[in-house]
Amino acid sequence: MAKTLRLNEIDNVAIALTALEAGEDIATTAIPRSHKVATVDIAAGAHVLRYGQIIGRAECFIPAGAHVHNHNMSMSGHTSEHAFSSSVKHFTAPEFARTFQGYHREDGSVGTRNYIGVLTSVNCSGSVARFITEAVEKSGMLDNYPNVDGIVPIVHGSGCGMANRGEGHDILLRTLSGYARNPNFGAILLVGLGCEVLQLADLVGDRKITQDGALRYMTIQQMGGTRLTIEAGLAHVASLAEMANQAHRTPAPLSALTLGMQCGGSDGYSGFTANPALGVASDLLVQHGGTSILSETSEIYGAEHLLTCRAVSTDVGQALLDKISWWESYCALHGAKMDNNPSPGNKRGGLTTILEKSLGAVAKGGQAPLSGVFDYAAPLTSKGFVFMDSPGYDPCSVTGQVASGANLIAFTTGRGSVSGYKPAPCIKLSSNSDLFSRMGEDIDINCGDIVEGVSLAAKGAEIFETLIDVASGQETKSEGLGFGGVEFVPWQIGAVL
Repeated sequence: MAKTLRLNEIDNVAIALTALEAGEDIATTAIPRSHKVATVDIAAGAHVLRYGQIIGRAECFIPAGAHVHNHNMSMSGHTSEHAFSSSVKHFTAPEFARTFQGYHREDGSVGTRNYIGVLTSVNCSGSVARFITEAVEKSGMLDNYPNVDGIVPIVHGSGCGMANRGEGHDILLRTLSGYARNPNFGAILLVGLGCEVLQLADLVGDRKITQDGALRYMTIQQMGGTRLTIEAGLAHVASLAEMANQAHRTPAPLSALTLGMQCGGSDGYSGFTANPALGVASDLLVQHGGTSILSETSEIYGAEHLLTCRAVSTDVGQALLDKISWWESYCALHGAKMDNNPSPGNKRGGLTTILEKSLGAVAKGGQAPLSGVFDYAAPLTSKGFVFMDSPGYDPCSVTGQVASGANLIAFTTGRGSVSGYKPAPCIKLSSNSDLFSRMGEDIDINCGDIVEGVSLAAKGAEIFETLIDVASGQETKSEGLGFGGVEFVPWQIGAVL
């Protein structure tokens, strides 16, 4: 098997598929696995090319065979032509319609799980929500309800000490409201303190909340304190469990699936193994009428032209560029740079600049047309492949996707991320076989075998089938380990008052 891989004929770097000693393959210096090696002499100031795209500039002369990384390469200024809608590829309907076994909700949505959620309006009610959840779990109450997957506390660090209008308030309100609507919750208990800025009445809007329906609420101040609130919470959960347990899995079209796609702890393999394989699966889902969400705006920076050319309209393409412009201004305001990402772990995995990471990250989006661009945690009004604005911080980004309606998450990693995102099951994909061999208890699918000859089409099909199986109830590794109780992280913007 070859020891290095060049991804495009115009690239002037290749990827080490194994750790190389000086003199091995084309290397003249030691090269760590998944790092870059120069395939030709690269002049000082010249562009470094990978994926047939610019990923940075040479800080000094780099001879052929040398290691290319932070010590001799840096971020470069980049401008790209945006040929809006020039590469829109329309998919034909599949020959056979596929289904999954899901929980049908009254609003027409379909859940892949059937949880009871204890949703908080403010940090001040967070502990009581956890006390209620712990008491339910300790009692074994839910053991009597086989169709209920469990109880999930949704607690956070905000909800008060903030303006009662504006961007920060609106984002938190959208996020919490989105979780209350997510079809993976069969019932919701809202718990507030009572005097917070974000009032429960604002959170539920025009939705019907009653003492006997599937959406209920109470405040600690109204109930008379911690103990009485816990007692009332237990009574509510017992009743809610009766209602949620009436739901059964029945066939549903794949158009009812909304997949949130993430990558974290990436390495030099991610952009040509796990990410494009997930892109194949995303395309298959879109072809079957489903929706897939790409996010992490700060991690598509420099690769946005690969998305705008697939936008279904100029307006959609421009909406994505407007998000990029906002992020540039946002970073400048806070004295940050967009190239602060990749993280130290990404760099140890061989990624040098955000341009390189972004080109790999965009591959998760496959080839489907970009049908819409949405604010963080906003309801999705178009199906197919869409983009939702978010930070690159994975828990925060996934939180927004779930609030936007994701009932399934796929997460690629090259370094070994461990997390889960209740109420949405999370499928983990490793970019390399070494990671899978070390952390197989956390990883669902190994994409490292693409290097060994497995085709992207075959691996994408494997991921697609796993998505259907998990949507139908198959347990993921992160679910088996119990993840998902602390990964609710709404994006916080605005003054703390």
